[in-house]
Amino acid sequence: MSVVAVGAGPANLAFAVAMEEMAPDVAGGTLLVEQHSDIAWQRGMLLPWTQSQVGFLKDLVTLRNPRSQYSFVNYLHSTGRLDDFINLGSALPFRLEVSAYLQWVAKSLERVQVEYGRSVTEITPVSSRDDGVSDRWRVQFDTGEVVRCENLVIGVGRAPEIPAAFRSLPGDRVVHSTEFTSRIAQLTPEAVRRVVIVGGAQSAAEMLWTMYQRFPAAECRMLMRSAGLRGYESSAFTNELYYPSFVDRFHASSAENRAQLLQEMHRTNYAGLAPGMLDMLYRQMYQDRLTGSGRIVMHTLTDVFDARMEGDEVVLTVHDRLRATTEELRTDLVLLGTGFQQDKPALIRQTAVAAGVQEIKVDRNYRMVTPASVTAGCYLQGVNQETHGIADSLISVLAVRAGELVTDLLARRPGGQAPAATGTADGTYIEGRDD
Repeated sequence: MSVVAVGAGPANLAFAVAMEEMAPDVAGGTLLVEQHSDIAWQRGMLLPWTQSQVGFLKDLVTLRNPRSQYSFVNYLHSTGRLDDFINLGSALPFRLEVSAYLQWVAKSLERVQVEYGRSVTEITPVSSRDDGVSDRWRVQFDTGEVVRCENLVIGVGRAPEIPAAFRSLPGDRVVHSTEFTSRIAQLTPEAVRRVVIVGGAQSAAEMLWTMYQRFPAAECRMLMRSAGLRGYESSAFTNELYYPSFVDRFHASSAENRAQLLQEMHRTNYAGLAPGMLDMLYRQMYQDRLTGSGRIVMHTLTDVFDARMEGDEVVLTVHDRLRATTEELRTDLVLLGTGFQQDKPALIRQTAVAAGVQEIKVDRNYRMVTPASVTAGCYLQGVNQETHGIADSLISVLAVRAGELVTDLLARRPGGQAPAATGTADGTYIEGRDD
C-alpha cells in the first residue's frame, strides 16, 4: 500500500481527488478509511434548514483545478439540480447538500479505495531496510487487520470539548453538538420541559432554535460567558486572510506574530453567529415579548461552576459575573455548544510517540517532522492552525492544500518529481475565502 488516509472528511476527500488527478498511478495504491458506515458533513448538526457559511466554489477541487469533474457544480449537474441551485440565488449551499456532495465524491472516485466502518487503533513505524530506518507505517484496525504503507495522511478531526463541570452527568442528560441530531431525534415533546444550552456561537444558537421549534412547551435557556450573541467578522478585507495564498505569509512569520494574528482572527470564525441566525433569534424573542409567551432566556456573562443530579433534575450552579451572584438552575437536559479540544487528536499523539517525536510539528507541506530514524511520511490535516493559520481546519484551503500534500508526497518518492504548479492539468491556480 502506498498511502493510507485516515478519516473520510472533506480534507481527506480533497486529498483523494488530488491523488486521482495528479498521481493516478499512486492513487491505485491509496486506501481511505472511515470509522462510520457512511460519510456525513458536520454529522451532529446536519439540520435540514442550516446553510454552509462558505460559498459553493470553495469545494474540494475548484481552487486547485477549476476543470475538475469532482466540482460542486458538476455534482449539481450530475444530479439534475443545477438549475434549481442557480435559481436559489445564493452562493451558500445547504449543509445537507454539502454532505450529499461529499458522498457523491467518495462514490465517484475511480482509483482510491474507500472503506467504511473501520477504526484505526494503532499506528507504528516499521522498517523494510537493512539499516533499521523505519520507511513504512504499520496500521492496525479494530478488526485486527493490519496494513502497511509508505505514507499516512491523518484527517480525523479534534475531540469534542466537554467542560469539567458536566463530565459527571449521566449520558442521557448531556448532549454535545457532535451528537445533537441523533440524540434529539430520540426524544418526545413530553420528555423535555426545560433545556439549557451552553455556549454562545453558531452551533449553540442552532441547537437553541431547533429545541424551540421542536419542543413547543419547553423553556429554552442559553448560558454564555460573553456579553451577548454577536456576528462573525466577515468583511471582504478580513476574508482575504482565508486565501490559500495567505498560508505562505502566515507560516513565514514569527511564532509571536502568528499567535497575535490568530487571536485577532478568532471572531471571524469562532464565538460568532451568521447574520441570518442572529436576526431570526432576535425577531422571535421580540415577538414572544409582544405576546407574553417568551420561552427563550439568555444568561450572559455567566459561568457554570457545577452540574449534578438531584432526583430527576439536573441542577446547575451558575455565577452571574455582572451581578456577582451565584444561583441554581434546574433543567431536564443540557446541550453543549462548547466546541472542540485544542490538543491534537489521540491518534496523532499516539503515532507521534511511536515515532519518537517529542513535540508534534509539521513543515510547510504539512508533513510531520520525525527523527532521522523514521523516513515514512505522515501528513496532518486540519490541526495546524498555529503554523498555517486559522483557515487550516476549514474548507477554504482544502483544495489547494490537497495539491500541496500530493506534490510533496510525489517529490519524496524514489526518483520522484513534483508536478508543475499545484496539480491542475494546465497549471491554473486560483485563490479564495472561507467562513
